[in-house]
Amino acid sequence: MSILSQLQSDPAGTLIMLLYRAPAVLIALTLHEMAHGYAALKCGDPTAQMMGRLSFNPLKHLDPIGTLFMFLFGFGWARPVPVNPRNFRNFRRDDLLVSVAGVVMNFCLFLFATLLMVGVNQLLFTEEVWTLGELTTRRDFLGFDGYNFYSVFTGLNEVFVRRAAGGAYYVEGFYSYLRTPWLLYVQRFLMNFAMINLGLAVFNLLPIPPLDGYHVVNDIFLRGRLHIPARVMNALMIGLLVVFYMTHFLSDWIGQAMYWIQGGVLEGILRIFGLG
Repeated sequence: MSILSQLQSDPAGTLIMLLYRAPAVLIALTLHEMAHGYAALKCGDPTAQMMGRLSFNPLKHLDPIGTLFMFLFGFGWARPVPVNPRNFRNFRRDDLLVSVAGVVMNFCLFLFATLLMVGVNQLLFTEEVWTLGELTTRRDFLGFDGYNFYSVFTGLNEVFVRRAAGGAYYVEGFYSYLRTPWLLYVQRFLMNFAMINLGLAVFNLLPIPPLDGYHVVNDIFLRGRLHIPARVMNALMIGLLVVFYMTHFLSDWIGQAMYWIQGGVLEGILRIFGLG
């Protein structure tokens, strides 16, 4: 696991990063499940409300294994909101709306965090940093796959500038290019918050029971004909965990999807504000 290897190589830095990630995970999971419950209420099912799940208290929503996955991999799940489909006014439509509500919530939070990241980035660094070299672009400082994103995100605090002979990178002093140093703490939280919410959205769209993507596929393409018992759902979730532990296929695919989505959204935002 990447976090475990990071703890071995840089325990202090990894623990600091987890301090930023913890509130991001709690907020993302809580609002994800509240969105499901609120959508169900609007569709006629008050079950989540009656069971106290329309709550900002994270303890009412956390699933131990799903939360651990959020910390280790950046994507995971919460304890599902109880829903009684018999209360829906239109089963297929309402099941679809309730299923996508959590994903939509996380994607909106990701968009909001990305917009704030762009604004904070403008206030954080002096204009001189953008003239240092080929890597000191706003895209590299804000993109999940950027060298300078990684530097800010992990607290490495070096500015990667340009490729040198032999494939290495020149680095410049970090703090001499900071305009407002205290905003580093805000930016690191926003980076974690954007990454966690996008990871949660992408992961839950996988068409695998009992994730939200299964309900989307079942309602749209199978017209709600597929009914999987809860016991089978639990077995499939265990199988999904085994796949994550034994292979890198799903985690690599999710990572690439996150890079692609975030890159496109970020590029659009930078162009809109004339920063691309």
